[in-house]
Amino acid sequence: MSLPPHLQELSARVSNWGRWGADDRRGTLNLIDNAAIRRGLAAARQGRTFLLSLPYDENGIQNGEVPGRDNPRRAMHMINVPYTGDPTNFCTSDDSVTMGVQSSTHWDTLAHVGYEGLLYNGVSDSTIDENGSHQHGVETFGPIVSRGVLLDVARVHGVDFLPGGYPITGDDLEAACALGGITMAPGDIACVRTGHQYHLTSGDKVRYSMEHPGLSTKSIQWARDTDIAAIATDTMAFECWPCEDPNVLLPVHMIHLRDMGLIQGQNWVLDELAADCASDGQYDFLLSASPLPLTRSVGGPIAPTAIK
Repeated sequence: MSLPPHLQELSARVSNWGRWGADDRRGTLNLIDNAAIRRGLAAARQGRTFLLSLPYDENGIQNGEVPGRDNPRRAMHMINVPYTGDPTNFCTSDDSVTMGVQSSTHWDTLAHVGYEGLLYNGVSDSTIDENGSHQHGVETFGPIVSRGVLLDVARVHGVDFLPGGYPITGDDLEAACALGGITMAPGDIACVRTGHQYHLTSGDKVRYSMEHPGLSTKSIQWARDTDIAAIATDTMAFECWPCEDPNVLLPVHMIHLRDMGLIQGQNWVLDELAADCASDGQYDFLLSASPLPLTRSVGGPIAPTAIK
């Protein structure tokens, strides 16, 4: 049994299979309509930008625990090469980068997690092979631009960072909405701050990858009721780790991605944005977070940008 009975009941309640048709491959991204984009544009009042991505370099967050999630490795193929043979004329440099697509700030696609042989909307997991995901690759997302909202759960609790393993609930997210004066609307993108990147910025990369605060199964109904288009956090695991039930591995991933078609963002940088939101009281913004359209990829590297 993949999920215990109470989570099977939850997954059935929040399922979006068939909601946008039998051939749908975008899931809750369908909720980003013209009204959602206009709400985002209206939130860009000051013209100030915040990059919400970690750097992509060889000193990244990966430590070898997850196979294939390698920090970026660079190869220089041309360094100041004079194309005509004349170094006083046109010279060029070129390089390539090899990395895991989920090694830094990224979206999980709807091919990232399945169970019982199925992915979102009843797609067979046999549609993933050595050439990638033939149904739920990241290229199906299209552009992702909407209103973003910062849900600062750490600030709700009056701490710099939540303790490792803390399970964020729907009540926590509602309290964060109240803190920011936010009324959620369909198509919004929720950016949930735990403060966990304190450990990374203070030089403790090992602790950053260990016990995580994060979304719990008690937050899932909130995500369905608010009809968010996507949700991101400032942690590596996204959901609380260790998991709530040691017998159920990453149930939030299972229900969000496979049952709801709700994409998840991980390793987002939210501290600078959070400080600014606390300073001016504005907790919504225009969010641009389109992934690289890597055909058939099960993860999407991004450099999300918030505009206030």
